[in-house]
Amino acid sequence: MLTERSKKILKILTPNSDLKLKRYGYYIILFLVMLALAILLFTGNNSKERKIDEHISLRKEDKMPYGAYIAHQNLKYIFPQASVMVNKQQPGYWDSLSNYETGQAIIIISPKFYADEFEMKTLLRFLENGNDVFISTRNISTEVEDVLRSKISVINTTALQDGEGNKVNDSLSVHLAGRFFHDTRRFTYKGAKFSAWFYQVDSTTADVLGSGDMTQSNFIHLKSGKGNLFFHLAPLTFSNYFLLQGDNMAYYENVLSVISPDVKKLVWDEYFLEKEYSNRSDQSYGGGKQQSGFLTELFKYKELKYALLTAILALLIYVLMEMRRQQRYIPVVAKTRNESLDFVKTIGRLYYDKGDHKNLSRKMAAYFLEHVRNKYKLSTGNLDEEFIRKLQFKTNCEEYEIREIVSFIKYLDDASAVSNRQLIDFHKQLESFYKKA
Repeated sequence: MLTERSKKILKILTPNSDLKLKRYGYYIILFLVMLALAILLFTGNNSKERKIDEHISLRKEDKMPYGAYIAHQNLKYIFPQASVMVNKQQPGYWDSLSNYETGQAIIIISPKFYADEFEMKTLLRFLENGNDVFISTRNISTEVEDVLRSKISVINTTALQDGEGNKVNDSLSVHLAGRFFHDTRRFTYKGAKFSAWFYQVDSTTADVLGSGDMTQSNFIHLKSGKGNLFFHLAPLTFSNYFLLQGDNMAYYENVLSVISPDVKKLVWDEYFLEKEYSNRSDQSYGGGKQQSGFLTELFKYKELKYALLTAILALLIYVLMEMRRQQRYIPVVAKTRNESLDFVKTIGRLYYDKGDHKNLSRKMAAYFLEHVRNKYKLSTGNLDEEFIRKLQFKTNCEEYEIREIVSFIKYLDDASAVSNRQLIDFHKQLESFYKKA
C-alpha cells in the first residue's frame, strides 16, 4: 500500500505534471529576465550622475533648462494691461493680430530666424502702423540681414574644451547700454553661450542697446514707420536656466521694457520654432521640425529608451515561447444533408419511372389523409360532405379544391389505372392545398 506522500510524489512525476511544470517554467524565466532588467536599469541610473538636459527648446511650455516657461509666464506681470496670446501662424495669417491696428506687439524667441522675403515684408507692414516686434535669435537669413543692413557673426562654443579634452561650460555675459538703460550691470550665467554679435551695424538706421563679451553689440533697435523693431542675438537669456541664476530676471525685465507699455495685444510667436527649414546646415539647435524618425525622437530620453527596449525584449521572448505551441488541426465539417427528403425523392422517381401511377397516387393520397389527421384532428374514415365542410372551415381553402381532391381519392378505389395527366393534376392539387392550408 502506498502512503499519501508516495501518491503525491508519483502524481508530480507523471508526464502531464511534467508538461505543466515545463510550460510554467517559461513564464518563470520571463519574469526573472524582466526583474533583472528592471534592477539593472534602476541601479544603473542611480549610480550615474544626473546630467542637465542641454536641448535648446525655447518653447513656452518647456520647464527644461533651455525652455522658455518662466519668460512666457512673466509677461502678464510686465504688461498687466495687455492680453497675452500665442501664435503659430505665418506672418500675415495671424489669428489675433491685425495689420491695420496699433497697440500690438510680437515677441519671437527662437534659435534661428530664417524669415523669407514675404515674411519680412509682412512684419515691416505690421511695424509701420505703430506696432512693435521683438526678436531674439542667434541665426538669421540673408533676407533678414538685408532688412537690418547689418552683418552678424555666430559665436562658436562647440570647440571650448579644457586641457584634458573635456567640454567647458561656456558662460554667457551680457549688459545693456547706459545711454538707454539705468541698469548697466553685467549679467552672467554658467551655461551654453549660444549667441552671436553684430560686427557691422548701420549706425544711421540702428541704435545699439546692449552688448555681450568684449563690448560686442548684440542688441539693436530700428525704426520702421511708426513702429519699432528690436533685434537681440542672445536667445538663451530668455531660458529658464539663465533667469533663475542670480539677479538675471532684472535683465529680462529691462530688455522687454523697450516694448511700449501701452500695448494692448501681446503675442508670443512660435511660428519660427515650428517652421520647417530645408538646405540649412544647423538644424540641430532646437526649434524647427527636423527630418528624423520617430524612434530617434523617443530615444533622446534615456528612461523612455530603456522602457521601450524592455518592452521589445519581453515581446520577443513571448513570441519565441508561443512559437513552440502548435494549433491542433480543425477538420472541415460538411453540411448535414436531409436524408429523409432524398429518400422521398428517390421513391417518387422510382414509382414514376416504372409507370405505376396508380400506386404512386395512392401513396400521395395516404400522405394527404395522414396530414389532415395530424394537423387538423379530423377523421378520414368517411370522406363525405361533412368532412369536406369541416376541412374547408379549418383550412380556409376553396371548397371546390378540397372536393376535387376527395373525388380523386374515391376514384382511386375503383380505377384500374391512372394516366400520366391525372397524376400530374392530382400532384398540383395537393401542392396548392399544402401552400394555402
